[in-house]
Amino acid sequence: QVHLVESGGGLVQAGGSLRLSCVASGSIFRTMGWYRQVPGKQRELVAAITSSGSTDYADFVKGRFTISRDNTKNTVYLQMNSLNAEDTAVYLCNARQSGLGYGPSYGYWGQGTQVTVSS
Repeated sequence: QVHLVESGGGLVQAGGSLRLSCVASGSIFRTMGWYRQVPGKQRELVAAITSSGSTDYADFVKGRFTISRDNTKNTVYLQMNSLNAEDTAVYLCNARQSGLGYGPSYGYWGQGTQVTVSS
């Protein structure tokens, strides 16, 4: 059985940093990534990374967020710097066997972790 467990969310002031972690169990995944969701809006990609280290970032996080992965721990990280109020959302971990060019639909989801940025 697959489980994805996120951690690291919280409340931070604008300009601050947070580091999210997601540990996967039950399988090894080709692609792991982070998505975020705000009430009333569609879930959107933040960043994703393959087991070989290829990455994909949303334009709105380029230069501020860094995704990384430890394959030995089956864990993906998201280092978020220069946070602003627009980054406030629930951040969800996704893990799937498809590559970066494919959506997250056939993957697995974690429960999400809340990130709140105060301005």
